[in-house]
Amino acid sequence: MDYLPIFYRLSEQACLIVGGGEVASRKSATLRQAGGRVTVLAPKLCDALRALKDEGHIHWLEKRFEPEDVEGYNLVIAATAEREVNEQVSKAARKHHIPVNVVDCLDLCSFIFPAIIDRSPIIAAVSSGGASPVLARLLRMRLETLIPPGYGVLARLAERFRERVKKTLADGELRRRFWESALQGDIAELAFAGKEEEAALNLERRLSATDSNGTHTGMVFLVGAGPGDPDLLTLRALRLIQEADVVVYDRLVSPEIMNLVRRDAEKIYAGKQRSLHALPQDRINRLLADLAKSGKRVVRLKGGDPFIFGRGGEEIETLMEESIPFQIVPGITAASGCAAYAGIPLTHRDYAQSCAFVTGHLKDGAIALDWSRLVVPHQTLVIYMGLQGLEQICAELIRHGCPADLPAALIQQGTTPQQRVLAGTLADLPEIVSRTEVRAPTLVIVGQVVRLHEKLAWFGNELTKPG
Repeated sequence: MDYLPIFYRLSEQACLIVGGGEVASRKSATLRQAGGRVTVLAPKLCDALRALKDEGHIHWLEKRFEPEDVEGYNLVIAATAEREVNEQVSKAARKHHIPVNVVDCLDLCSFIFPAIIDRSPIIAAVSSGGASPVLARLLRMRLETLIPPGYGVLARLAERFRERVKKTLADGELRRRFWESALQGDIAELAFAGKEEEAALNLERRLSATDSNGTHTGMVFLVGAGPGDPDLLTLRALRLIQEADVVVYDRLVSPEIMNLVRRDAEKIYAGKQRSLHALPQDRINRLLADLAKSGKRVVRLKGGDPFIFGRGGEEIETLMEESIPFQIVPGITAASGCAAYAGIPLTHRDYAQSCAFVTGHLKDGAIALDWSRLVVPHQTLVIYMGLQGLEQICAELIRHGCPADLPAALIQQGTTPQQRVLAGTLADLPEIVSRTEVRAPTLVIVGQVVRLHEKLAWFGNELTKPG
């Protein structure tokens, strides 16, 4: 480690910036944001610095640098375009044991500026030790997406309750568990939404309801995992699965997404295949309630979106009946995700002005759909779980008025490296699929928009045509 990362209290400290250009202006903003009293030494000021001087935000010394100018300052920055001046500033500051930074001159610095993520009072910083400032900024951008602005609100909330929690829970381990639980879930989500007082009220209730053993009711999150590609997870979904105590997951959740789950979290498989359920739905409902009652932070992870053929509504009914707190986190449903990766727009002003989602899941050996309402001109029809009944679905659509040559496609394992698109028409798609070893999950799209897949396909998937 070439540099020790520290956080330096700069509030009301005297800071000197040598240089009057745009770089000096940017450094001035950083120092003032940290509470520093900024003096700029330069013969001339750029417009931005002059405006700050006129508004009384900085003090200006209109002169060229001399070594004794550093005396009396707690921090010095050299931001001139002259190497000789920068060297003089660095030498003078080091002589007086004053931390000094020389912009873009690593060898003249006693400290360097990191890329900063400001969620005051939470501060995170990334540094490459000067090796690649651009890479540090790129990493900061990644971290910005993982640390919501509301973390500052959450930190202030924790500070407000810190002493009360300490008095209520004398045992240090119990306090740690309380804070780990309280600073996640519903309280955190309220803070992230800027509802600080509502979050404080919930924290008050949590503390009052926590017994001397630190026990409390947990929370359930119904989270959409999207169609398969981990990059299609929402930021909130990623955060929640990495904070969960227990993840109850479906068959359609990809292994790549499960690899993102916190390593010490309990993982419970609740997948369903045709006529083969790892856990019946009523047992899943009961399981979620029981886990939450034991104080667990539970993520119910579902492929696609939990409210689109995901039985999310059934699961939260049980939670509501037993007054267990829960939240719903939408996901990218298979229809939009798989269609986009296959280059098939669900709507297009030349081909389709509406779109219908239906499930082709077989029940008692039959498919009960309102066929007449599905046979609509200029409409895209998306059929979930339609692989087993594909022949009957295509035949019924033709029998109820769809042209036999209406384009249709089956997408296998959409958005993943295993994605394939089998394209044809209502008349020949079942036969195309029968000649190919197809693996679930699949999605069927029917409509004129399927014609566009050859032109718009971008994901490098396999295309199969009639014949």
